[in-house]
Amino acid sequence: MLGAQATAGRDGKLQRKHHALFVRLRDRRDDYLRFVTDPAVPFDNNAAEQTIRMPKLRIKVSGSMRTMTGAEHFAAIRSYTATAIRQGNNMLDALIQAVTGNPWIPATT
Repeated sequence: MLGAQATAGRDGKLQRKHHALFVRLRDRRDDYLRFVTDPAVPFDNNAAEQTIRMPKLRIKVSGSMRTMTGAEHFAAIRSYTATAIRQGNNMLDALIQAVTGNPWIPATT
């Protein structure tokens, strides 16, 4: 293959990374292109990046989470609201329902 020849046998760190990337793409082609044949698979991982953005920002601003319990509560609330949004619900409405004792529960499939 032309790609294997073009990236193989490199001495520099960057060239080795390029070759490793080529090998992963070649060996796991079906995994990397699954979004083409399966519409349920997203094209990118932007949803995952958005999910971790707020906790990382909070840690950056305050230096850390104060307690493990606080971090767990923060993660649970963020997970709940992210799931509600992905299911097409309004985040504020889901939070109000949860606080008033009638929480929105996602449908199971």
